[in-house]
Amino acid sequence: MASQDMTRRIVDLLSTRGEDLAPAWGSKVSGSLGGRVSRAEVERELGELYAALVAALGEGSLDAHGEAFGEVRALLAELSRSRAQQGFSPSETALSVLALKQVLEPTLTSDDADVPAYLAFAGLVDALGLFTIEVYSRTREELIGAQAEQLLELSTPVVKLWDGVIGVPLVGTLDSARTMVVMEKMLQALIDSGSEQAIIDITGVPAVDTEVAQHLLKTVVAARLMGAECTISGIRPQIAQTIVALGIDFGDIVTKATLADALRHALRASGVTVSRTTPLAAR
Repeated sequence: MASQDMTRRIVDLLSTRGEDLAPAWGSKVSGSLGGRVSRAEVERELGELYAALVAALGEGSLDAHGEAFGEVRALLAELSRSRAQQGFSPSETALSVLALKQVLEPTLTSDDADVPAYLAFAGLVDALGLFTIEVYSRTREELIGAQAEQLLELSTPVVKLWDGVIGVPLVGTLDSARTMVVMEKMLQALIDSGSEQAIIDITGVPAVDTEVAQHLLKTVVAARLMGAECTISGIRPQIAQTIVALGIDFGDIVTKATLADALRHALRASGVTVSRTTPLAAR
């Protein structure tokens, strides 16, 4: 059967039975989504897709990536992004397209023209299903990347410890990406707050390698270029031994064992007098 004849037969099948097929398609897909998307919304999405699909086939093409299927791909891309953002699985997303084959199959007649037309249509739907998965995957990657950036931002807070003193308490593993975020946020905080003292506390960092140490040193140098002094606190014995073994030289950078010591140093450097007072209970 010629390609033009097959597409004409497919259009006939979809057009003459559209009043039954489109609702049946929506019903099947809606059931597979477990009620997480309203049936009315599913029927609206698939109704638009059904009409666009029939219109594209009406142009005599079976090429899912051809110009005739531009609107179909646009609708599928919108559907895929929506499903990805709503947390549906790739299988649930692809079923929104592939279910059309299951709905159409029972309506076929014994006409010899129906079988090759259906097989050609099935190949087209499979190609559109693959396109749906591709868009879904890209969307999920974008979402994961955005979430990773948000977590990175949240995991590197910059807090005001005192007038003119800011602190960056770090917890967890440090890598190049995270240390770059630390540098950017700390330098911006120095500008915004007008602080001249900054403390990077690495008490919660389990290990420091050469690359991380170099990034910390660059952060301190950058702070100095902006007229601020940077103190590194929380260097535990194990990390101190690693730094010595690696031959990393912190030079004249101020380091303190604890955040309290670093804050005391920063306050004194800022001209604030720190003294102990007798507890009230002892008076």
